[in-house]
Amino acid sequence: MLLDRKDGKGSAPDIVLGGRVPGSIEARLEEIAGKQAMVISSTPSPHKGALTEQDGHKIAAAVQKAVQLELPIVLLLSTSGASIHDGIASLHGWGASAAAIASASGVVPIIAGLYGPAVSGPALLLGLADIVITTPDSFAFVSGPDMVRSFTGVDVNATDLGGSYSLATRSGVSFLEAADLEEILEQIEEILALLPRSTNQLPPYVPTDDPIARACPALEEVIPASATGSYDVREVISEIADDGYFLELRAGWAPQLVVGLARIGGNTVGILANQPRVLAGTLDIAAAQKGGRFVRFCDAFNIPLITLEDTPGFLPGKDIEWRGMIRHGAEMAFAYAACGVPRICLIMRKAYGGAYIVMDSKGMGSDVVFAWPKAEIAVMGAQGAAQILMRRSTPDERKAYEEEYQERYLTPYVAAERGFVDDVIEPVRTREAVAQALEMLLSKKERIRNAKHANSPM
Repeated sequence: MLLDRKDGKGSAPDIVLGGRVPGSIEARLEEIAGKQAMVISSTPSPHKGALTEQDGHKIAAAVQKAVQLELPIVLLLSTSGASIHDGIASLHGWGASAAAIASASGVVPIIAGLYGPAVSGPALLLGLADIVITTPDSFAFVSGPDMVRSFTGVDVNATDLGGSYSLATRSGVSFLEAADLEEILEQIEEILALLPRSTNQLPPYVPTDDPIARACPALEEVIPASATGSYDVREVISEIADDGYFLELRAGWAPQLVVGLARIGGNTVGILANQPRVLAGTLDIAAAQKGGRFVRFCDAFNIPLITLEDTPGFLPGKDIEWRGMIRHGAEMAFAYAACGVPRICLIMRKAYGGAYIVMDSKGMGSDVVFAWPKAEIAVMGAQGAAQILMRRSTPDERKAYEEEYQERYLTPYVAAERGFVDDVIEPVRTREAVAQALEMLLSKKERIRNAKHANSPM
């Protein structure tokens, strides 16, 4: 593919790949957030951005060049799908572009922005991206309203089926929402400022005036007195992050788990936290998928992980078990077990059963585990234990057992004595402890497993 130059708006001209090849796709090198990136954009015309065979091959060539140069990929989409005029050849071109993007996954960051439609096969390109940003007037689906109506009899419009809100809250395709294309580009710049150019580099270090040893007195009161009281885990995140900055991703999907990017001591970190305000922070299928994918993303791009734990366990129910809670719950365990970046876990309150294990426990390979003094680390809570072990006892005997269980087992010091918790820290020292542990772990080296690839439980 020939490289053509054209004058850009900045001081340095953009470099356009295959600028004279007809079609709705343009690929060019641009500087974003201080680093070069491969920007691949579709235009709504001709034929509403339908992708021809040449478009597919142009995308593939641009992606391959980005991998060769170790540059992030920015994919801006507005397409009605594969071109009918090109017939089967357009599907072949789309297949080539999908294969190229899949091969780039985990090698360079792939950020997609959707500012119009993405229909049929090309919509799957969004699923291959690391982060997807959508506008209110965008929509994406594999099978459109007419197909849904003819096969199921359900009358649905494009917005309800695959509009930005549905993508953000129902399917989890959309990570962030933007007002328009201009805001998409602003958000992409914010994201790329936190990421390395490729898997072979570290995220950029940004000096901060926020002291590492800054006390966090607000965290002394964040946990409610009631064992069942809720709080917003984002308050904890803002206390420990540099200048309170946190870029939350997929906020509308599986909101009982909060994931996003921040900085601590100037270093980019990924934060994954249970959200007690929603379903008490329990893990279900969507939450496990959300967490597992985020852990793998951070692992791919050398982003240290901070896990904030407060969960009573997995969400129980017949329907959720039939839909594959075992398989999907294993996704998160698998992602953590295979993760080679620095990992720090903070147990804030509840850490029960299998959910305690998959939320980056020592058993899963976490490097450093902290706990607050009132953390409860056990197979189950006092009430559940009493119901099983004291089921034939009187209510008074059961209540006495609950109190004894609470005092003897629901404490972080038992876990600390056995090496499952490295240190029990006061909440006010949380930022300092996490920052110091992170600084110690930044030189951690990953051990590459001796296998072609693992068979993950996706």
